[in-house]
Formats: sequence, structure tokens, C-alpha cells
Amino acid sequence: MSKNGTRDGRAAFGLSPQDVRTLRALKTPVKIQQFIDALTYQYADTAWSPQRVLRERKGHCLEGALIAAAALRLQGHPPLLMDLESVRDDDHVLAIYRENGLWGSIAKSNFAGLRFRAPIYRSPRELALSYFENYYNLRGERTLRAYSGPVNLERLDSQHWMTSEEDVWCVPELLIAARHYPILPDNAARGLGRLDRRSFEAGMHGWVKH
Repeated sequence: MSKNGTRDGRAAFGLSPQDVRTLRALKTPVKIQQFIDALTYQYADTAWSPQRVLRERKGHCLEGALIAAAALRLQGHPPLLMDLESVRDDDHVLAIYRENGLWGSIAKSNFAGLRFRAPIYRSPRELALSYFENYYNLRGERTLRAYSGPVNLERLDSQHWMTSEEDVWCVPELLIAARHYPILPDNAARGLGRLDRRSFEAGMHGWVKH
């Protein structure tokens, strides 16, 4: 057994052996996405750590992103998040990663189009823009307005974001404080029409009511 708590010397970051096995079994971003899709979606004012989510087997978008970031970290990626900022709507959090120099993302959402993105985007901005058409509120308004640069959760290791039994509010605080970049100018936003009914209903597939 190595000093960091694993047999092969790879870091466990304080996670239990069982949780490490669960997350390491998710060997690709697609498998990570499938795992967080299977978690029960919860409406709650919480910020559970990955360890807590693994025990409870439920979570919302922030908690899904934290599970994904932890799983990606155990596969050798840095634990990166992106915050998508909206108006008249909830913000959304993505776990983001790079493969062959291109960006992709993993996310838990109540809306079908706000989840996985394959790693085909040349920049975080391209990745964020891919969510624009699918990001709308229950009035059919397109609400995405800004995105953060990649936020590395290694900065919060001292606050035990992966294993804390208390809510890890340090994560949303770090996301809010991160620099955000506008998606579109104000005059373009004012001219946006509402989403058509067919697209609206497609994005609501699988939606869990409050």
C-alpha cells in the first residue's frame, strides 16, 4: 500500500477504496456521462462533494459536474469546471476536458441538450457556444449570456472538495469569482426570438418536474 492510500501509487485524493474503484471504472468521458445521467436528479440547495453524491446516488447539475471532475481526475485529467451564466434562468456547470488539444464536456441537466459534448471544440468559447440554442427557460427564451474560463478545482484541495461531508460552497464561490466572457452583445440579445415549440419539447425530453 502506498502512502497516498492506493496499491499502485496512483492518488486517491482521500476517497475510499470503493469510491476510487467506482470512479476509475468510468474509463471514458462517455461512461462518466452515463453514470451521472443515471443519478436521480434532485432539486435542492446543496453542494455535495463527490463522496457524498456517490453515497446518496442523487444530485443536481453542480454535483454532477463535481462527480465528473473527480472521475476525470482519476483518469489523469485536471479537474476543470466551466460556469455558464444566464439571465432569467439557472446557471449551469460543466466538467470540461481536453483530448488531442480539443475541448469536450460532461454535465448533468434536466434539459436534454445541456449535457455531454464530444471533444471537438477548439476553444472553451466554442464549447460554451455549442450550448446556446439548447439553453432556454420554461418561457422558451434563450437565456445563456456568458461563460467562465476553465476553473481548476486543485485550488480547493485544501478544502476537501472531493470528500467533505459538509456542503462544498467553496466551489460555487470560486465559479462566481472566475472571470466570465460574454456570449453575445446586448443588442443581439434584445433581438432574440423565443424557441419554437418543436425544439422546446425536444429539449424537455426526460425532464424531471420539481
